[in-house]
Amino acid sequence: MTASSTPAPKASTDPAAADPSIGQLVSDASTHLSTIIRGEIELAKLELRSSVKNAGVGIGFFVGAAVLALFSLVYGFQALAEGIAALGVYRWLAFLIVFLLQLVVAGLCGYLGFKKVKRVRAPQRTIKTTKETVDYLSKSRG
Repeated sequence: MTASSTPAPKASTDPAAADPSIGQLVSDASTHLSTIIRGEIELAKLELRSSVKNAGVGIGFFVGAAVLALFSLVYGFQALAEGIAALGVYRWLAFLIVFLLQLVVAGLCGYLGFKKVKRVRAPQRTIKTTKETVDYLSKSRG
């Protein structure tokens, strides 16, 4: 069979058959929109999965660094106490000075943290606009 021997599609003389109906157009648009939205959601999932994995690994490294820094502080404070003792202060007094210094810094951090937490307020504007939206919707329903 050659290309010229295949029958050509018949042109429809009915104008309604050439133009899809409004219902068909809406159905097609809905299908295409649904496909696009699904594709976007899949893309977002892939991107977020990668980002979350990188964030998790990064947080793990930060935690490891914080733990090592915390453990190394013991040696730093011990060296500070020994340095004070080398200046001629009794050894027990040098360690007591370092201990009191740590308490003062911890107390200062606690105080500053308490002041910052005390400043936390509820999101008043968001609460107000949400209540207004709920009131408007409830009034418009009936």
